[in-house]
Amino acid sequence: MLTPAATLAHAFILNQPWQGSLPPTQQARLLEQLTFVKGEKGTCLLPAGAPVKGWYAVLDGLVKLQSTSADGRVSAFLGVPAGEWFGEGSALKAEPRRYDVVALRDTTLMCLPREAFHALQDTNLAFNQYLVAHLNRRLGQAMALIEAGRLRSPEERVALYLSRVFWPGVRKLSLSQEELGHLVGLSRQTVNRVLRQMERLRLVSLAFGRVDILDEPALMNYPSPV
Repeated sequence: MLTPAATLAHAFILNQPWQGSLPPTQQARLLEQLTFVKGEKGTCLLPAGAPVKGWYAVLDGLVKLQSTSADGRVSAFLGVPAGEWFGEGSALKAEPRRYDVVALRDTTLMCLPREAFHALQDTNLAFNQYLVAHLNRRLGQAMALIEAGRLRSPEERVALYLSRVFWPGVRKLSLSQEELGHLVGLSRQTVNRVLRQMERLRLVSLAFGRVDILDEPALMNYPSPV
């Protein structure tokens, strides 16, 4: 009988657009190779400096990717929700992990070992097409983060982090104000103030632990007049 993590992993892999291009024997072998990492909220699931074992996906929960400067300052630069891959750059390079992966809530990660990752990269066109599209999306996110950190106000940064740039296809975000603050790099109080302003303008609606996007075009122009 499959464990809950294995059941989630099988469903996740079967839903990948490249999975159907694999022969049945390779599909079965791939599923057998998967491993899992679990941790409670606040746990560093994958520490910076550790060897990279493979390509990871969030099966359940939410993680942030963060780095720590020499003077101890922590900078979170990306949140990864359930259903998404991350760490493809690390899997492509033979070097230690450059960032910490920290659970923002109780989380289960799935690891596709590097050997299996590189075997797919070497032999499967559909996998490579997916990987290129995924890397292109991550590049777009990185450029948005650079711009946000250098040029944007707190209001604009919150709006950016609620957008499809970071949450494609998701308009009802199961994301607390504390979690959003960790990702944006702002205090919970500042995030609360900005979200309340957005709510008054009917750009979003707020419920406990959830933000629903009501007017995305106006949200992307915020705080310009709407």
